[in-house]
Amino acid sequence: MNSPGDQIDLAEPHMRENLAMAGLDVDYVRATGNTLYYLGEDGEQIPVTDFAGGYGALLLGHNHRRITEHAIALLTADTPVLAQFSRHTAAIRTAAKLNEIVQRELGTGERFYAVFASTGAEAIEAALKHAELDRAARVAALSSGIAASVEAARAAVAGGSAALSPDVEHFDDLARHVAEHNARVSARPPKYLALTGSFHGKLVASVQLTHNEEVRSAFAPLAAQAVFVPFNEPGALAKLVEQSRETLLDLVVQDGRVEIVEREYPVFGAFLLEPIQGEGGIHEVSAEFAAEIRQVCDAIGCPLVVDEIQSGMGRTGSFLASADLGLHGDYYTLAKSLGGGLAKVSVLLVRESRYRQEFELVHSSTFAKDGFSSAIALKVLELLEADDGRIYRQARERGERLKSMLTGLGAEFPTVVKQVRGRGLMLGLELHDQSDSEAALLRDFARAHILGYVLSGFLLRRHRLRTFPTASAVNTLRFAPSAEVSDAEIAQLETGLRELCTILRDQDEQALFS
Repeated sequence: MNSPGDQIDLAEPHMRENLAMAGLDVDYVRATGNTLYYLGEDGEQIPVTDFAGGYGALLLGHNHRRITEHAIALLTADTPVLAQFSRHTAAIRTAAKLNEIVQRELGTGERFYAVFASTGAEAIEAALKHAELDRAARVAALSSGIAASVEAARAAVAGGSAALSPDVEHFDDLARHVAEHNARVSARPPKYLALTGSFHGKLVASVQLTHNEEVRSAFAPLAAQAVFVPFNEPGALAKLVEQSRETLLDLVVQDGRVEIVEREYPVFGAFLLEPIQGEGGIHEVSAEFAAEIRQVCDAIGCPLVVDEIQSGMGRTGSFLASADLGLHGDYYTLAKSLGGGLAKVSVLLVRESRYRQEFELVHSSTFAKDGFSSAIALKVLELLEADDGRIYRQARERGERLKSMLTGLGAEFPTVVKQVRGRGLMLGLELHDQSDSEAALLRDFARAHILGYVLSGFLLRRHRLRTFPTASAVNTLRFAPSAEVSDAEIAQLETGLRELCTILRDQDEQALFS
């Protein structure tokens, strides 16, 4: 819509070319509330209603007045931002506030230790590192116990109080067999469990837990691999766990004879779960499946990491979307709206019974717990909790209003709209696939998996609406506006979507691309 001029674009220029093709290469110059502005040809500011919401990071909207005022006050007061290796009072207070809220939502008195970072993907990486530190410690304890047991059996045989099986000639042969088997099993890297359709980031470890093979496969050699569990499929998790089962061997004396016994080996480092999948197409985990996951994780001693980066912070009407499922995690990751649309901040919360304090000595970040982002996060939590949780109620009510409108469109255009999904202000409108469309351009863009972006470009150009498809399910348009989204803005979206649905129903590609 507007050109960056003649300046050479070296900041991911190929991505900008794709944006231009879809009509999305807009240079926004101002943002407030639920509205972004770009400059028209004559220099006037043109408003765009933002239903993308910073991919879920703007529950409180763009440049929320109370947050920007707080940020200005922090900077005016010369607040130390980077004072590493010191007491971080703002981070301490933020962790305490998070505990207060999470304990209330979960109905538990157990504390959670906080590990701060800058982005959601970093919080996931910290969770994986902590889980592996914990798993390695459990493996070491198991191996130490086996070593002690083997020596006790050796001493019993040497002292004549225990005998070997008739098919074993020397104790050392038996001990060598046990040691070699255990070494082979222990040398294998850990596996991680995640759901089909999952998205947990694009860093070295987190990308392996993102189900979309297009972003994952090229980096497979760099990190431990995930085992993907079919989404909401009863019994699938238990079956996969049994197929991956490994044991270490131990030697014990039973009834005067040395016997080989099996000890369960912790194959899995962690199970990662989004209570509502974002990039996977806005799919909700069922309460029944959540209960099954918790049961299996408990049975095998595997920590459950609940990824609330996109669904948490009140977006679904509760601080934790998982709490409404009755799901209690061992770890929680939060980000996006935690920064109030202004600061880059994330956090990993680890249940006290799972926490390993030595993790603090092997994991750190230059910008973690910084004085600015921590103070902003604390202000955000205060705003969320104000007026007895008004924002939560508002997100729930506005979400119901928005979902009702989308559902109505689905009923009006059943051949276009496949399904409406989601909760609160995390909603998705799935459109029927156009890969076999009679219209050539619709068909070609659908087969190239970019039609969703083209449709988003139409909504932007024609109706001044900003939304995008979910990254791994490009037939689903996502809607994650601020909690202040108005009836008028929802009506504006309805008008735009109705025209879009009409175009798709009539296969009128000329109207779409003109």
